[in-house]
Amino acid sequence: MRKLLFATLVTLAAAPAFAQLPNPYGTSINVADAKKISALAVAEANKNNWKMAIAIVDISGDLVYFEKIDGTQAASVQIAQDKARSAARFKRPTKALQDALAAGGAGLRLLALEGAVPVEGGLPILMDGKIVGAIGASGGTSEQDGQTAKAGAESVK
Repeated sequence: MRKLLFATLVTLAAAPAFAQLPNPYGTSINVADAKKISALAVAEANKNNWKMAIAIVDISGDLVYFEKIDGTQAASVQIAQDKARSAARFKRPTKALQDALAAGGAGLRLLALEGAVPVEGGLPILMDGKIVGAIGASGGTSEQDGQTAKAGAESVK
């Protein structure tokens, strides 16, 4: 009985250390805003003559809007969605995951995280400082994908 009481007190005392951080997510992006963001990303791709797939997801990583420029490679359809989902669920640009993996050491743990896409081109979409979804772009180099996604993601604040 004494051990049970001690264990309970230790658990209760430790509870604040494991408290949830404030919610970084806002209300999920709607289709109208997703279309506007995608249009700006597509415009960036077209300006540079890049064939891209653009995916916009909600805070859960579920697809809200998708657009593909004619001539985009078939694999980019799924890759764009995966990048967007990863950015939404991990609350960071996929470039941050890419950089952590490239650094090696502890960054190699990313390989064990299901759904973590460590390739540039996925960015959270912020409105009023809260994550409302994410954008993923695929079809060019990692840098081109990142530039395309940035053109859409930075259009909202």
